[in-house]
Amino acid sequence: MAVGALLKPVLILTALTVGSSLVAGCGGAAQAGDETGAAAITVRNCGLDVTVDGPPKRVFAAYQPAIEMAHALGISDRLVGTAYLDAVVLPEYAEAQKSRKYYKNLPSREELLSQNPDFVLSGFNDVFSSNGSDASFGARKGLAELGVRTWIFSPLCPTADGLGDEAIDPKTVSMDNVYADLRDLGRIFGVSERAEAVVADQKTRIAAVRQKVAGADRPTVAILRANLEGGMTVSGGPDFGTVLIREAGGVNAFADLTSRRNVKISMEEFIKRNPDYVLVSDCCDATMTEADAAAEVAALMNNPALANLKAVRNKRIKPFLFAHHSAGVRGAHTTELIAGIIHPDLVK
Repeated sequence: MAVGALLKPVLILTALTVGSSLVAGCGGAAQAGDETGAAAITVRNCGLDVTVDGPPKRVFAAYQPAIEMAHALGISDRLVGTAYLDAVVLPEYAEAQKSRKYYKNLPSREELLSQNPDFVLSGFNDVFSSNGSDASFGARKGLAELGVRTWIFSPLCPTADGLGDEAIDPKTVSMDNVYADLRDLGRIFGVSERAEAVVADQKTRIAAVRQKVAGADRPTVAILRANLEGGMTVSGGPDFGTVLIREAGGVNAFADLTSRRNVKISMEEFIKRNPDYVLVSDCCDATMTEADAAAEVAALMNNPALANLKAVRNKRIKPFLFAHHSAGVRGAHTTELIAGIIHPDLVK
C-alpha cells in the first residue's frame, strides 16, 4: 500500500534555528542562513543554495514527479498551480489534485509569475534555462532574485544552471537522491515528519521486492518510448528506469548508453540487443493510463521485422507509462509493477 493511503496529512511547521546542519541534495553540506532571520535555512540543490526564511506558502509544481511529491509531502493546499502531467496521478493523490489549478502545458514565465509563487518545484531540469527560451521559466538564479526559490529533483541535476539531459551524471541517478530530496524538502516546507514517513514507506516496499527476487535470473528489459517518429527511442543509463529495473530484479538492456536519458537507436540495434522484455512507455496527458499504450504494443507485436525478438515470441511486450520511470515517489510503485511483470512467479 502506498504511503498516501497510510498517512494522514501532517503539516508540522518547525522553526529551524540558525546554525542547524542539514543534509543537502546532490551532496554537499547545507548551512543555516543568517541574513534572512532566525527561521532561515539554506539547502544545497544541484549546485545552488536554496534559502527560505520560513516554509514556502505558494508553491508551483511542474511535471508529474514534482506534483506527486508535493501531494506526498502533504502540501497540496499550498499549490497555487501545477503543470504538465504525463499520466493520471497515483490514486492516493487523485482527490487532492482535482482541486489544484492545472496547466496542460507549461505556462509562460509571465503566467507563472502572475500566480505569485514563492517556490517552484520541478521534476525535470529543462524547465529552468539560462538562454531566455519561451519554453522555460528562466534561470534559477534569476528567479531567486525575484524572491522565487526553485528545486530540481536531484537525480537529474545538471552540471550547471540551465543545462539539460546531456549534463546529467548517471551516478546521481538513484533512490538515495530521491530520499535526500524528500528529507531536504521536508525541512524546507516544515514537514520533516511526513517526509521521513514517505522515505520509510518507499524503502520498506522496495526492500520487500528486492528480497522476493533475490537469487533469481535477471532478464534484460528495454523501455521503449511510444509514438516517437524517426527510429526507436529507448531509455539509456541516466534514465531513472535503469534504477527501477535493477531494483525489480532486471537489467536495462540499454544501460550502457549514457549520453542522454532518451536515446534514439536504429531498429537493427534494437533487434541485436534482443531484450527479454519491452515496456512501451506512453506519454503525455493528465488522463493517460497504461491502456493508451495498447495500440503501440499491438503494432510492435505484429511488426514482421520484430517477429524473432524474444519479447515478441514470448508475448513480453507490455504497456507502460513515462510517468512510471520518472524519479520521485513512484519509485516503490514502479518497482513493484516491473517486478510483477518480469518475475510473475515471485511477485504477485
